[in-house]
Amino acid sequence: MAPKNDHPKLLRAVRQMRRIRTFYALGVLLWGATAAWGGWRDPGSRQVWVSVLLLVVFTALLSATSLWLRRHRSDGAGQVAHHAAPRRTAVRRHASA
Repeated sequence: MAPKNDHPKLLRAVRQMRRIRTFYALGVLLWGATAAWGGWRDPGSRQVWVSVLLLVVFTALLSATSLWLRRHRSDGAGQVAHHAAPRRTAVRRHASA
């Protein structure tokens, strides 16, 4: 079980991984379009192979990030989002004179 002070760090890491996943998705789209365009204009050229290599790299990064986020989501699915105060009525003390 993780220490209590690791919870904010874990939430921050999840937010950062979601942001970077968007960046990787845009990279996959960009390099996919570049590889398709280069393959249409000049098939087999060095630019096409570099685009395909970068497409593979960004796809691998996107897959790893998505897998990490999916595993993290399944681990913390049953946990409470935050720890609230207990739901019991306050007991009033009567001042004795």
